[in-house]
Amino acid sequence: MSIQGIQGLSEADIRSEVQKGGKFVYYLYTFSILIMTFKNPSKVYFIRPRENSILKGLGFTIVTLFFGWWGFPWGPIYSIQSLFTNLTGGKDITPEILSSLQTEQQIDTSRF
Repeated sequence: MSIQGIQGLSEADIRSEVQKGGKFVYYLYTFSILIMTFKNPSKVYFIRPRENSILKGLGFTIVTLFFGWWGFPWGPIYSIQSLFTNLTGGKDITPEILSSLQTEQQIDTSRF
């Protein structure tokens, strides 16, 4: 899994940042072409405690604002969902990611 923002961090560093308020999120973006509408998630981003998660997802919000509304009937519906998710800081999936890190660690140590 590709997570943006954790390059150079150890698992202990990541857990420390999460305890300080860091989180893992993804954003949504909607793109419409007349009768076809696509709502897709972004990559997962690690948001450190001092970073603004709304600003981090601004590009996805802008894409949705300009290109999401044009499909009927799902364009407006998916656009509103995407904008709500992005403007509330993204979809927080921190528990799932931390659980995945713990599972990967258990698998790695069981090999030896």
